[in-house]
Amino acid sequence: MRMLRSVVASGAATVLALTLAAAPATADVLPIPSLPTDLLVPRFIGAAVTPQPLAAPPVPQNPFLAPNGRSSMHNDAYSTDAYAVSGPTGRSLTVKSATYGVRECATMAFDSHDRIVGLCGGLEGFTMMVIDPVTLKTISQMRVSQRDFTSGANPLTDICGGTYFFLDGQDRAYATTTRSSIAEVSVTAAGGLVQGREWPLAAHLPDGDCLVATGVDWSGRVWWFSQQGVIGTLDRKTGAVHELALGGGEGIFNSVSTDETGGIYFVTTHQTYRADADSNGVPHITWAIPYDRGSVKKPGMLSQGSGTSPTLIGERWIAVADNADPQSHVLVYDRRVGVTDRLHCSVPVLADGASTTENSLVAAGNSLIIENNYGYAGVQSTLLGKTTTPGVSRVMIEDDGCHVAWTNPTSAPTSVPKASLGNGLVYVYSKPKRADLLDAWYVTAIDIRTGKTAWSRLTGTGIQWNNHYAAIYLGPDGTLYVATLIGLVRLADG
Repeated sequence: MRMLRSVVASGAATVLALTLAAAPATADVLPIPSLPTDLLVPRFIGAAVTPQPLAAPPVPQNPFLAPNGRSSMHNDAYSTDAYAVSGPTGRSLTVKSATYGVRECATMAFDSHDRIVGLCGGLEGFTMMVIDPVTLKTISQMRVSQRDFTSGANPLTDICGGTYFFLDGQDRAYATTTRSSIAEVSVTAAGGLVQGREWPLAAHLPDGDCLVATGVDWSGRVWWFSQQGVIGTLDRKTGAVHELALGGGEGIFNSVSTDETGGIYFVTTHQTYRADADSNGVPHITWAIPYDRGSVKKPGMLSQGSGTSPTLIGERWIAVADNADPQSHVLVYDRRVGVTDRLHCSVPVLADGASTTENSLVAAGNSLIIENNYGYAGVQSTLLGKTTTPGVSRVMIEDDGCHVAWTNPTSAPTSVPKASLGNGLVYVYSKPKRADLLDAWYVTAIDIRTGKTAWSRLTGTGIQWNNHYAAIYLGPDGTLYVATLIGLVRLADG
């Protein structure tokens, strides 16, 4: 209801009504409704670029995940948010969209047939969808879990049991549910969805808690994480479950990363962690490093603490952002076994007094890219020409420390940015501030080396184009996708 009131206040109730009427009862696809105001804003700004590939440390393939770039919101086990493929260069760009009702596919993956597999959240609950990557038509869909309205949580900010999942190499998705379970859903060769096993975990959680994320280590052991700071392991063959409560009021609101040494890395509202499991699957904390969580939950954040899933680079680094006052920092740690002094650098970034990020850092070679989300308190924050505090920065990691290489003035309210190592661009979903009260949304490409904006391509004007924390994705052929509140956008070179 909060979202509906915001839409009415913005004068866009008609758009939402049309969208609700177009909910996906069939496989036919309707585009996200456009508005006449699309003609009043620039359609394309900048110029196409020639690909300049960017070298990066290799990311090993977790044998229990789909190939790198296909498995999860953050692309791979290292959560690099970077792709080897070349994404759109800005040449004769084409934009296609599809509406699926009031439903946002925040987490997507790509199966062995290059189809999109999305976990899509709406007011009614969470639905697994298989989507044609060219036409954006729904091939199949399955409700994974219902929304729990008794909790009183805002469905626009509630990440319990429906935000994250991972896809393995056999096209099986493993998703958390609002029933406090992990559900296995298989994608068939024809694109159908088949309900598989389900492992209930409610007995291992305190009252009122919920599952937030899942991950899989290099041994095939599934790890699960709750919002109130309980972590655990699941043996999918035997069903054995082991848990560990962190205590101290620490919450978990982000995804996780794993590496080939057996570690699993996660961030709470207070600390950055590495956990491991013994031969029986019992989890233990290997190390934990406190960070500055600030004095308040900043506007743009889902919690008072880091909004980043840990990003791993090469065999050495792990990076997160803190929530410090008055300015957030990028923190880079040495994750190697045997290291005692782990903090490599702490670099202040973005605007002084107005900096925070709810999205993971992008690994771009031996550097990190961070996006400012300060000021996004909900969809109303970007209505009537308003936007959030600008800033996209690149932090270089050197042997003797780190430094900010550049800061681009683009405003990207909530996108999960993605880098294309194949062409040297990083993509954000941007919304410029406009005095004429128009709400124009763009895919913006920034040159990773120079920090200059290469180009921006309009997707549309109006609230229906707001991505609201959904990630950007590159498909296996380099096509770019970004979900919005009511559907999906496809952007590709002509």
